[in-house]
Amino acid sequence: MSDQAILTINAGSSSIKFSVYARDGEPQELGRGQVEKLGPAARLVVHPEGASALREEIGQADHDIALQQILSHLEPILQGRQVVGVGHRIVHGGAEFAVPHVLTPDVIDQLALLEPLAPLHQPFNLAAVRAAMAAFPDALQIACFDTGFHRGHPWAFDTFALPRRYFDKGVRRYGFHGLSYDYIAGELARRDPVLARGRVIVAHLGNGASMCAIKGGQSQSSTMGFSALEGLAMGTRSGAIDPGVLLYLMEAEGMGAADLTQLLYKESGLKGLSGLTHDMRSLLASPAPEAAQAIEYYVMRIRHELGGLTADIGGLDALVFTGGVGQNAAKIRALVCDGMEWLGLSLDAAANENGVDEIGRGPVRIFALPTDEERVIARAVNGFLAPGG
Repeated sequence: MSDQAILTINAGSSSIKFSVYARDGEPQELGRGQVEKLGPAARLVVHPEGASALREEIGQADHDIALQQILSHLEPILQGRQVVGVGHRIVHGGAEFAVPHVLTPDVIDQLALLEPLAPLHQPFNLAAVRAAMAAFPDALQIACFDTGFHRGHPWAFDTFALPRRYFDKGVRRYGFHGLSYDYIAGELARRDPVLARGRVIVAHLGNGASMCAIKGGQSQSSTMGFSALEGLAMGTRSGAIDPGVLLYLMEAEGMGAADLTQLLYKESGLKGLSGLTHDMRSLLASPAPEAAQAIEYYVMRIRHELGGLTADIGGLDALVFTGGVGQNAAKIRALVCDGMEWLGLSLDAAANENGVDEIGRGPVRIFALPTDEERVIARAVNGFLAPGG
């Protein structure tokens, strides 16, 4: 199997990440990278294992251009290995798809019907599938669903207070970022099996952001629901909003579905609140009062959800920060935990600033851990491939 490789593709709203793994028992990473900051100033970053990183400014790039750039830079990483499986992060699996699934034309058509539920992700996820099928026609293509980890919630955490017929039609809470939560749950189990069986809240904070309450290793509730809009404020997404505001905008501003989609997905969140940018690094460095206000709202929503999720699972044994902001922004972690001793949270300031994995000193353990959605995907693909190829 050493001459075989697995490729993973993770198409997000503002970037496309990829990883390449050798098939050798547990998949062994050969390299990874991403095209980041999609738009007028996109950049390709490739990290071959054991070699210097490659950075290449590619200028104006959408998801299609970014994917072609990635495919054109794979050969030095593959070093002659054959790609026998490609794993794809698919944001929305709907009510039908939970566990990893072989992608066929019929399955792709079914997943395309869910595009209105995840317009920033699903179309690009499926575009990556089609491109990978064309580039690697003999490889097994596997879908891994961000909604899958949340299946099996208690009913009250999965429904809205609408007539029951809508739940039966699929209008329900699905939850997202499940591949990230799956990885973190597994990492906690590796580090401390007893803790992993307890009550854990994971804050996945990035351009998209959500939180998940996990008990006994199983998702119980999540801040995201029917779509990837609900819950926390995000880079450009609004998070929680009174539905009456949407009715008002429709009636008073004459906004239709397309207008609201643009507003809620691309013009709101940190970008809308600050009037400056969606990038947390830039906001933290900015002296503008609007930047500080955007951060204040962002943190307030995290703290608000932290209290509610703790109630959902009857207490808290550990809090895990992950994602680009969660893992790297010490200031945000400090603001979230400030004054939360009543919940058992006490941050070790020095550990927090120094970037170590465990950063708490109170009864509730606090971690800042990298997530690895790509490894979860690679493991799933490897499980589908017959031993020995």
